[in-house]
Amino acid sequence: MKDESNKRQKFIALANARVNRALKELQLIGNLSNKRSYSYTEKDTKQILRALEGELDKLREKLKSGSDRGSNAFRIEE
Repeated sequence: MKDESNKRQKFIALANARVNRALKELQLIGNLSNKRSYSYTEKDTKQILRALEGELDKLREKLKSGSDRGSNAFRIEE
């Protein structure tokens, strides 16, 4: 029982840290919307959103099934 409690505590600590880090990174991505500082196209926007939505879909599946699949790095295509 103690092992399960330790696993739970480790999960909570890591989940809190990682989700908060992910939220902060999403906010930083949102800062790219400032057209006074950056130039981007609708195609760029779609690529970013498609990549983020794809990773969220993978996350949903991983959490449902308990599997661990790797992820590909994102890159804007011109």
